[in-house]
Amino acid sequence: MNITLKQAEAMIEKAKAKAEELNTKMNISVVDAGANQVAFVRMDGAWLGSADIALKKAKTARFFDMNTGEIGKLSQPGESLYNIEHSNGGLISFPGGLPIKDAKGTIIGAIGVSGSSVENDHKVATAGAEALK
Repeated sequence: MNITLKQAEAMIEKAKAKAEELNTKMNISVVDAGANQVAFVRMDGAWLGSADIALKKAKTARFFDMNTGEIGKLSQPGESLYNIEHSNGGLISFPGGLPIKDAKGTIIGAIGVSGSSVENDHKVATAGAEALK
């Protein structure tokens, strides 16, 4: 099962609304179960460099089926995933990437958001993910 374009677009709309509420500009990427980009938006004025980060956050969340912030905790010196961010062509190990599950709990994709503080990135990603609930 994969996320559909319609679902991805709904997620982006909810994420954009949250970014506007937070008065920030974001890059938002949604990938399918195979970590292929399905939808992307760069809000007017969002940082150019954050486009790549948003996609990598989404891919990282899907590759390991966990929030990127959790991967960040596990990738610190002395932890079990230390240096993992150097694998898979470069991962992002700070908040803003979330796996997306269907009603049965099957992972169907992921969302990645970048363009503000990691706290805001996570809030916007969470808002996008909640579009499917």
